[in-house]
Amino acid sequence: MRHIGALQVVVTADREPTAAELDAIELESPLILAEIELLDAQIKAMDRPANEVDTRRIRRARNRVLTARRDLANRTAGASMPGGAA
Repeated sequence: MRHIGALQVVVTADREPTAAELDAIELESPLILAEIELLDAQIKAMDRPANEVDTRRIRRARNRVLTARRDLANRTAGASMPGGAA
């Protein structure tokens, strides 16, 4: 029988993120912040009856998430096609 204890050291080893991982986080940070804003708006709306202000806040936050996703997809698609091919 094989023990998995030896394998966990590799998975849980303390290490700093690589430059590529930090770049990926920085690239995705607008989307992450937009998703946090949407979650905050949804949480605020849970504690009270639905009203027009909460509805608008959630709708705007959803639109910001969609915009951030679109921008991220366009940036990553452009980065994966070297030579400017469209």
